[in-house]
Amino acid sequence: MAERSRLHRRGRPDPQAVVVIGLGRFGTALAETLAGLGHDVLGVDESPARVASLRDKLSHVVEADSTDPVALAQMGVADFDRAVVAIGGEVEASILTTAALVDLGIKDIWAKAMTAAHARILDRVGAHHVVFPEAQMGERIAHLVAGRMLDYLPIDAGFALVETVAPASLLGRSLGELGIRSRHDVTVVCVKPAGGQFTYATPDTVLHEGDVVVVAGETSSARAFAALE
Repeated sequence: MAERSRLHRRGRPDPQAVVVIGLGRFGTALAETLAGLGHDVLGVDESPARVASLRDKLSHVVEADSTDPVALAQMGVADFDRAVVAIGGEVEASILTTAALVDLGIKDIWAKAMTAAHARILDRVGAHHVVFPEAQMGERIAHLVAGRMLDYLPIDAGFALVETVAPASLLGRSLGELGIRSRHDVTVVCVKPAGGQFTYATPDTVLHEGDVVVVAGETSSARAFAALE
């Protein structure tokens, strides 16, 4: 009751506030990161231990059954514009919680899926965004392990941003002279000189030994660029 009173005394949450339901490893990391970025976060979980561990880290944290629409309404969840269902292995609870959020009229619902079938159901009950954090991280790490990339970020199906060390074969000449887009089918977005900071790339930018570049393009082209010597 104390938590509900606190939430209601504050009135409608800030538009940037987020409800995170399910405080396992993924949910906790997400909630703490959002809080670190300055967002007001309401964390919800059935586990007393998880709730207790986050009381000093989140704006509000509540022990509750998130599949119960009445409990969610009493916590003031309907006043939030955004919510994340970060429930892991309990597929039924994930689906019921998402459905309850839809019924409460939450405008932007993110839900974690464990399987493709789970994702389809979440989509059908009304989740606006369905994510596969474990699979997506696995794909990202696989690209890093298998090549010379420093970082890999898929943007869309078949398109990615890749961070890599500037290939030796491209050093000493400007990007305009190299014609990277026409020759390698990628765009150099920014360049970080050794010991410096990232700056936007221009046609006059010259690559030097130790420079780090970020390129954007189709995944196969970005991977091929990162493999250049």
